[in-house]
Amino acid sequence: MKILKISLIAFLSALCLFGESAYASFPAKKDKTTEQTSSVSSSILPSTTSATPQLQVKADETTVSTATAPASLDDKWITLLLWFFLGSFAAHRWYKKKPIGWNILYILTLGGCGIWAIVDLINILTDNF
Repeated sequence: MKILKISLIAFLSALCLFGESAYASFPAKKDKTTEQTSSVSSSILPSTTSATPQLQVKADETTVSTATAPASLDDKWITLLLWFFLGSFAAHRWYKKKPIGWNILYILTLGGCGIWAIVDLINILTDNF
């Protein structure tokens, strides 16, 4: 009975230790929208017919940068396959570099009795993982 108490206290203290760092280590979300930048240059050219200068505006080409879709799509499928085949070992969470303490808790609680596993699946499918 004494060994069980010591084990429980050690587990709870480790959980508290890792739990504190988990709240501070979440990544910032990146904006996935398409960025557009355009530059407009203006030059003042003197007029030959009048003494006042005229303003001419020239628009340069619009530059559009897009993210590569296949890389994120591959990453999503890899995470989904890891969730399906090795979900009980939290392989998808290790792959996405989630906090260590939460991954260990995921393994010990068997995916939060399945609820945490379903939440992870929904987050993977909606690209929020």
